[in-house]
Amino acid sequence: MKTFKPVLIITILLSLLAFSFPSTCGFAATPPKKNVIFMIMDGTNSDIVTLSRWYKGSGLNLDKILTGGVRTYSIESAITDSAAAGTAMATGEKTRADYIGMNADGKPALTVLEAAKLSGYSTGIVSTSPVQHATPAAFTAHVLNRNEFGDIGEQQVYQNLDVILGGGSAWLKPKSKNAVKNDDGMLKTKQISREDGENLVNKLKSDALYSFTATRDGLSKSRGADKLWGAFAEEDLAYDFDRKALSPDEPSLAEMTRTAIELLSANEKGFFLMVEGSKVDWAAHKNDPVGMVSEVLSFDKAVGEALEFAKLDGNTMVVAVTDHGNSGLTLGNRDTDKTYKNQPIETFIEPLKKAQYTVKGATSRLKDDRSNLKDVLESYGLSDLNRKEYCVMKEAKDVEDLENEMVKLLAKRANVGFSTHGHTGEDVFLYGYGPDKPAGLIENTDLPRVFARYLEFSLDSFSDWYVDGKKFFKEKGYEVLIDKRNPKNPELVVKRGSEELRFPENKNFYVRNGEAVELKGVNVHSGGTFYVHWEE
Repeated sequence: MKTFKPVLIITILLSLLAFSFPSTCGFAATPPKKNVIFMIMDGTNSDIVTLSRWYKGSGLNLDKILTGGVRTYSIESAITDSAAAGTAMATGEKTRADYIGMNADGKPALTVLEAAKLSGYSTGIVSTSPVQHATPAAFTAHVLNRNEFGDIGEQQVYQNLDVILGGGSAWLKPKSKNAVKNDDGMLKTKQISREDGENLVNKLKSDALYSFTATRDGLSKSRGADKLWGAFAEEDLAYDFDRKALSPDEPSLAEMTRTAIELLSANEKGFFLMVEGSKVDWAAHKNDPVGMVSEVLSFDKAVGEALEFAKLDGNTMVVAVTDHGNSGLTLGNRDTDKTYKNQPIETFIEPLKKAQYTVKGATSRLKDDRSNLKDVLESYGLSDLNRKEYCVMKEAKDVEDLENEMVKLLAKRANVGFSTHGHTGEDVFLYGYGPDKPAGLIENTDLPRVFARYLEFSLDSFSDWYVDGKKFFKEKGYEVLIDKRNPKNPELVVKRGSEELRFPENKNFYVRNGEAVELKGVNVHSGGTFYVHWEE
């Protein structure tokens, strides 16, 4: 009797198994969840990243994922603003300064966040600025001027995002008071009001759309919420170095990022999250090196949260970038022209480490009579002032002037230089982790297309999402007008026979003969034109 060879036996067994079991069990395999976490460090040049690393005394989370660079210019300038930069990174189109979610012709361009939402992904934004400010607004709204905070806030409410965390509660309420100091350093109150008088906080609560919180404790208790809106300050959140002592009820950027990821990851398809560390830019405009270091390190902690999740998940792309440079900060200034060869790290770092607060945090403690001026200066690391230096501080005409003198003196002591109080036009670092991450030197407009490809949709398929409502409905035989009887809440009105459709500005619905019908996007009234999305 012949003996079968082992290889032949295995072959026969495999063949039998192939005929014994069906190739599928009656359903298609579930595709893996895919997530994108896009993190933007506003207004950050390369030297402040270096300085922050030295300040920390060890490597950054960002260092581990450096993959290339990004070009930042706008369609009209070598130096962009945050609105044009944010819009480029949200829509894939270069545009003009101050435009939010609008292409260069002033037409709304659907953002990658909106497209992700329409494709079934959960979506969210996190910011340390008011969420109505340029960068978060560029992903969630469409206006021709970045300062239209009321319109931006209303569009964000009606976008029905899953998570919104940051500042800006003032633009959700009809009236809001915020204490500031006048030219004499005395406290006064400025009024922030929604021009249309609407109370969007009440809407969020009454419609049960969101769990709404205004505190750090509320954020920590929000696990399991379906949708979450956290508005932790009237305007911007505190600088991270100041937060524990001066604003302990506000969450950190890392805490907000962690919570957003936890909530968004419940979606079986995946999510798109935009996180902005907003206030590197704010400190850079002030030329405050302490504030800049504070916010770079705060942002880096948030990056750590994203990377921790991505490493465990395996299907999450994390991309971090800055939208543009700011201030031209340099390690070294005119005082080091001839001595730079002999400047140890301590020369730059030790003067900064003497500061307990950012310049904004330090001056917020100044008494009206300035009797604690010396203590305020010391809290910013400015001790042992000579007579001339102290007199300059004492004679500052207002708080803003005092802050300018304080940052100039600390910068001199720390041997750092600034070339401007405005933005700069250099290429910026690109950081990436996870599947299909971008690499090399790319345009800022490439980023949303990278995200869209990974999430398996095309931005081009949404290129005609918005139409000029007046032109569109006229071609269909409707009578069309813009009802401006309430100038703060105009409506596009179209009539044909017994049918009347009313499209209110900034809302995600229209009203047909008195009955509201939900839309997949918000109505945009900008530059005299009403843009709508319409499906037969």
